[in-house]
Amino acid sequence: MTNSLDDIRKKLDAINLEIQNLLNQRAALAIEVAHIKQTTDTDPVYYRPEREAQILRQIRDRNSGPMDAQSMVEIFRAILTACLALQQKIKIAFLGPNGTYSHAAALKHFGAAVDVIPTTTIADVFREVDAQQANYGVVPIENSSTGIIHPTLDALMTSPLHICGEIILPIHHYFLRCKNSNPVVKRIYAHVQSFAQCQNWINQHHPDAEKIPASSNAAGAELALKDPDGAAIAGENAATIYDLEKVNQHIEDNPHNQTRFLVLGRQKVLASGQDKTSLLISTPHIPGALIELLKPFSDEGVNITLIESRPYQHRNWSYLFFIDIEGHQDDKHVKKALEQLASKPILLNILGSYPRAI
Repeated sequence: MTNSLDDIRKKLDAINLEIQNLLNQRAALAIEVAHIKQTTDTDPVYYRPEREAQILRQIRDRNSGPMDAQSMVEIFRAILTACLALQQKIKIAFLGPNGTYSHAAALKHFGAAVDVIPTTTIADVFREVDAQQANYGVVPIENSSTGIIHPTLDALMTSPLHICGEIILPIHHYFLRCKNSNPVVKRIYAHVQSFAQCQNWINQHHPDAEKIPASSNAAGAELALKDPDGAAIAGENAATIYDLEKVNQHIEDNPHNQTRFLVLGRQKVLASGQDKTSLLISTPHIPGALIELLKPFSDEGVNITLIESRPYQHRNWSYLFFIDIEGHQDDKHVKKALEQLASKPILLNILGSYPRAI
C-alpha cells in the first residue's frame, strides 16, 4: 500500500509540475496578445466577455469527469482572470464596503487580482465607471426572493453605460456577532433586502430585536463589531473581514436564494452565441400599450425572461419597462423585433447585449 501511495504521489507531483508549466505558457501568450493589441490599437480592449463565455462553455460542455463541470469552469475562470490581470490591471467599482455580496460577485467574475473600488451607493458605481475611475462596475439587479433592485433600475434609466455581463451569486446569510457580545440581541443591522430575505428566521429567533437598516450588509457588520448588544446579517466574507463570530449560518428563508448582478462598462459586447439583451422602453399610459409593446417579440419568437415596470419621472402617467430578452441585438430575430419597436412612437433604449451567466 505504501509503495502504491508513493507511486500515486509521484504521478501527482509530475502532473502538478506539468500544469504549472502549461499555466505559465498560457500566461506568456496572454502577455503576447496584449503587446499585439497595444501596437495595433490606440484604445485596446482586453476584457472580452463574449470570448470568455465561449471558452468557459466549451470547458463545461466537453468535461468528462470525475471533476464536476462547474468546478472545472471555476478553475478555468480563475485562470482567465489571472491572465487578464497580466494584460491590464483592471479596476472594479461595487457597492461597498469590502465584504458585501457585490464585492463577492466582483471577485467571482473578475478574480482576486483586480483593484476594487468600494462605493457608498449603487449610483456611485455608475459614476465611477462613467468618469473612467473604474474600468467596470458590478451592481445587483434582482434577487430570486425579493425581486428587482430599484436603485439599480433608476440608475440605468439615465446612464450612458452598457451592460456587458451578468453574474449569478448564491446568497447565504449568516447571523454575526462580535466576540464579546452580550447574551440578548437588542439590535440587528442589515440591508433592507436581507431583512426581507430572512424575515421568518428573525421573527422566530429574535422577534423583539430592533431592525436597523444599513447601506449594505458589510456596513451593518461594521456596526455590529462595535455593539455588544447588536448583531448583523451578512455573508461569510464579511465575517472574515470584520472578525465576527458566525452564530448561525444559512438563515435565509429560501435555501435557493440567488442574486443576479450586472457588469457595467463603456464597451459594447459582440455576440457569444448564448446571450441576453436588456432594454428600457417607455409607453404612454393607454389601453393596450403593453400588448403592443410585447407583440414584436411574440411575432419574432423572442423569449422575454424579465419585465419590470417603473413610473417615468419625466412624464406623468407614463411608465418605463425594464425588459430582458434572450438573444443578442445583432441576432436576426431579435434585430427584427427591435426594428419593429423602433418604428413605434415610444422611447427605446438598448442597455446592452451580453453573455448569459455560466
